[in-house]
Amino acid sequence: MALHLGRLSAGSCWRAARGRCGELRAWSPRGAAGRICRPPGTAGAGQCRGLGHRATAGGGPWLGTGLTAALAGLAGLAAAAFGYVERAEMVPKSSGARSPSPGRSEEEDELAQRCSCFMALPVTDLRELRRRPGDIKTKMELLILETQAQVCQELAQVDGGARFSVDRWERKEGGGGISCVLQDGHVFEKAGVSISVVHGNLSEEAAKQMRSRGKILKTKDGKLPFSAMGVSSVIHPKNPHAPTIHFNYRYFEVEEADGDKHWWFGGGCDLTPTYLNQEDAVHFHRTLKEACDQHGSDLYPKFKKWCDDYFFIAHRGERRGIGGIFFDDLDSPSKEEVFRFVQSCARAVVPSYIPLVKKHCDDSFSPQEKLWQQLRRGRYVEFNLLYDRGTKFGLFTPGSRIESILMSLPLTARWEYMHSPPENSKEAEILEVLRHPRDWVH
Repeated sequence: MALHLGRLSAGSCWRAARGRCGELRAWSPRGAAGRICRPPGTAGAGQCRGLGHRATAGGGPWLGTGLTAALAGLAGLAAAAFGYVERAEMVPKSSGARSPSPGRSEEEDELAQRCSCFMALPVTDLRELRRRPGDIKTKMELLILETQAQVCQELAQVDGGARFSVDRWERKEGGGGISCVLQDGHVFEKAGVSISVVHGNLSEEAAKQMRSRGKILKTKDGKLPFSAMGVSSVIHPKNPHAPTIHFNYRYFEVEEADGDKHWWFGGGCDLTPTYLNQEDAVHFHRTLKEACDQHGSDLYPKFKKWCDDYFFIAHRGERRGIGGIFFDDLDSPSKEEVFRFVQSCARAVVPSYIPLVKKHCDDSFSPQEKLWQQLRRGRYVEFNLLYDRGTKFGLFTPGSRIESILMSLPLTARWEYMHSPPENSKEAEILEVLRHPRDWVH
């Protein structure tokens, strides 16, 4: 079951206003006008020392950037927009959400109001979220829902005439997600933003993959209980001068046979332009650096290098794009401090990317430039199918959705035998950068 949304009329409403609702109208259970929520402000994201010092950057990540795409495979894609719409749900779900009542506390009413601003109600029952307001899993689920809503609203505003296929679904093994994909819009060829909140037992194959990346985990009867949640997005514009972006931010928790629990955060954000624009590259990297610098001046250079190393297409000898940041297995100095870092990074997505799309979505381009875009899309496909560990993780996890795991693939791509761009061409310029990463902020 899916619902197609028509032309979207909502303008930008995202400001720094701690979870309050704005004036624009969006979701309502009966199609009546509701309200769009503003995301929380930046208060509380203070300095954080020692963040990520235990990350395994030197040995490489145990999972790739596609983990949240894999979680999307477990709980679906999501991208959506705002206007006068109705909500479609694949699986009926009792969320515990009801109209505010005189007997409900202010905290409970605030949570209900906050959740009414999302694309759909949280995957986790609201009554459960109310029972554990300070738990990191509650905070992370609300963060990914807010990130999804912000990014989707901005995408819809830029596209101007897109139609989204939206659904909410449950995973029989545990958890679920909110899914939406935009295809053949005015500006975007394909754009997806997914959130997923899943739990259950990892398969032995998935556990083996974790161990191969340095995780020593003890199973009981071949089972390893886990919970995971994340937001992931891949956006492919039509115009070859507008870059592709990928981001994901996630939280993972496992419980060993002896009851010990292990937790970690992962994620990142990276840009893949078809043609090099120096100004765009500097803007993107500086925005990410500013987000990282709030929590430690050593984080951006560390995670920038990790990103360059991870997105390497070995058989081509080149990177997928011009990088950004990437990190995994962040489990120090504390859950709260790492969460605040992830929160800062998630809030940097829109300012790092949306201005670039607005700048280039109406640029003129030649058939040759469109052809080059299709060839570069082929490289994108090669990396995701051959190297992305998260894709493999999703395929090894029970209840995964193949369509959602492969959400990151573009609608169109091209391979030509022995294609090589002319020397000193714009196409050769971007290849040089992909083969030799640059420092964009110093």
